[in-house]
Amino acid sequence: MTTREYLAQVLELLQVDAKKSLGQNFLVSDHVVNKIITAVQKNQMDHLIEIGPGPGALTRHLFEGDYQLTLIELDRMFSKYWKEKLEEKVGTFQKVLIEQDALRADWDSIILKGKNNFLVSNLPYQISSSILIDRSIDENPLVGMALMFQKEVAQRIKSNSKDSNYGMLSVVAQTFWKIETLLEASSGDFSPSPKVASRVLTFERKETQIIDKKRFLKFVKQCFVHPRRMMIGNLQEGHLVKDQLLQVFKELEISEKTRPQELKVIQFEKLYFKLYSS
Repeated sequence: MTTREYLAQVLELLQVDAKKSLGQNFLVSDHVVNKIITAVQKNQMDHLIEIGPGPGALTRHLFEGDYQLTLIELDRMFSKYWKEKLEEKVGTFQKVLIEQDALRADWDSIILKGKNNFLVSNLPYQISSSILIDRSIDENPLVGMALMFQKEVAQRIKSNSKDSNYGMLSVVAQTFWKIETLLEASSGDFSPSPKVASRVLTFERKETQIIDKKRFLKFVKQCFVHPRRMMIGNLQEGHLVKDQLLQVFKELEISEKTRPQELKVIQFEKLYFKLYSS
């Protein structure tokens, strides 16, 4: 059965349509689904998490893996549907449904300690950046992710310094992840069709010396609080002393007139360590 046929069958069974309020655009492309599933299954994982399974274009392929499966679904009708499906599934590995907004869920308990946790999602566009930021600074990190983004957001995530798309999201994402583009998705790959193109990115966790990730996030946000202003001015607003900033910038051979978009990702790390090492 094709993905489009499967989608029609589930929606007919449940007598529901996509909810615009929840940003629901269901995948109907076999090509896109197969590439995402292949990318996910290449990973050695103990626990797979999916945000927003909806009618299950991806989910129906994820049941048979040798891993625990957790589905996070906000829509009540789809939650009920998957709860029943999971209860029917008998096997060695636990299958769990969480009926909740993924932004409000307790990820400290969702992500299993000491396990290889992987996240996959055809993300609702309105929560995609927040999910990426939140999962980047988890105390117990995921080993990887495969996520669908609006193409414009995906471009920001992978942008380099001096690019107009480069910003806080780029720095935080690239600090904690090795990021690759998996595929492009057109509006016709979804139902209903969104007005924008999409892109799937894969994320592999990078080793980092940053211990306090929330503090690093706060630092990067402060650097970009006024993107067109000089960074020293932005950091002074964050209660850092100008003389200290000038000294650190000099040690790192960064011009005191540098704006945040001009600094490479690795330079943000070095600057952070210099400013917060004591």
